[in-house]
Amino acid sequence: MHKENKHAESYHFDELIRSHSPLARFVFTNAYNHKTLDFSDSEAVFHLNKALLKTYYNIADWHIPKGYLCPPIPGRADYIHHLKDLLSEHSSDTVKKGLDVGVGANCIYPILGAQIYNWNMVGCDISSDSVLAAKHNVGLTAALDKRIEIRHQTDRAHIFEGIIKKGEYFDFTMCNPPFHSSEAEAIKGTERKLKNLNIGGPTALNFGGQAHELWCNGGEALFIKRMIKQSVAFRSQVGWFTTLVSKKEHLPKIYKQLDKLKAKHKTILMAQGNKQSRFVAWAF
Repeated sequence: MHKENKHAESYHFDELIRSHSPLARFVFTNAYNHKTLDFSDSEAVFHLNKALLKTYYNIADWHIPKGYLCPPIPGRADYIHHLKDLLSEHSSDTVKKGLDVGVGANCIYPILGAQIYNWNMVGCDISSDSVLAAKHNVGLTAALDKRIEIRHQTDRAHIFEGIIKKGEYFDFTMCNPPFHSSEAEAIKGTERKLKNLNIGGPTALNFGGQAHELWCNGGEALFIKRMIKQSVAFRSQVGWFTTLVSKKEHLPKIYKQLDKLKAKHKTILMAQGNKQSRFVAWAF
């Protein structure tokens, strides 16, 4: 993990439980005499997230509707820290303004950006339910109202148009795009994940996620290529466009699109334990 990430070490469950007592019923001592929880249990992960946000990020409370994605906080924080490094290479200003494309009901990236680095954040989403839930999460902590704005993208054909206003400037955009190209592919991927974890039981009970969060026509690669094409029209209003890329085999297609449009770009590698991840950043 990034050297600034507060979650590089094991979870301190006693401290987390003091911040959020409902977490206690999910924590147990394993065969190695270490406290842990069942990470396949979505309710356990939800309460772990609430405890982490309360303990380390001064969040009063946090909720997500049933069935929506419950993001792992350490990995989300890593993206924020690496973004900070990218921005610091090109500007000494400490207060930045960022746009999270596909903010989701959890609103996690704007919350972390605001609380870790005091950034001003805008989050947008095509789902009106996600927009309402994200606004609710912002409203639960008084300090966030001054730092975070949530906008509804009403036109599915556009990513930035209708969101980035005339004369508005963002130091960066960020995105965690839908991974899969269809519902069937998403279910297959989840079942493979459960098998790797040696977990049985109904898929829906273990991993949350709504359709717009998990899949889109063409999947991740096509979504990112579309984002790159549409970013050209906002080249003077954004310092760095960035997006997570979950599948490294998509990188050549993404690089080809960026080179075609004569955008400078770089790939930032991240690691959380044995998991390798990355985001691509480009500018004009």
